[in-house]
Amino acid sequence: MLELRPSCENCNKALPPNSQEAMICTYECTFCANCVNNVLKSVCPNCGGGFEKRPIRPANMLLKHPASTKVVYKPHK
Repeated sequence: MLELRPSCENCNKALPPNSQEAMICTYECTFCANCVNNVLKSVCPNCGGGFEKRPIRPANMLLKHPASTKVVYKPHK
């Protein structure tokens, strides 16, 4: 199950569970679309992989499996 991290690892922008801007790599590193496209150039700085749009977990399932509150903040240049 995806961790659904709460913010962008690069700019710390909030990415709630229903965010259309959240992007993840295969290791669930989480970034906003702006950072993926304009800063990272679609390459994960942690694993070297690409990104996909993070799926949105249905609200009723968030009750059973809530989003993570763990913030990972490691700005990349």
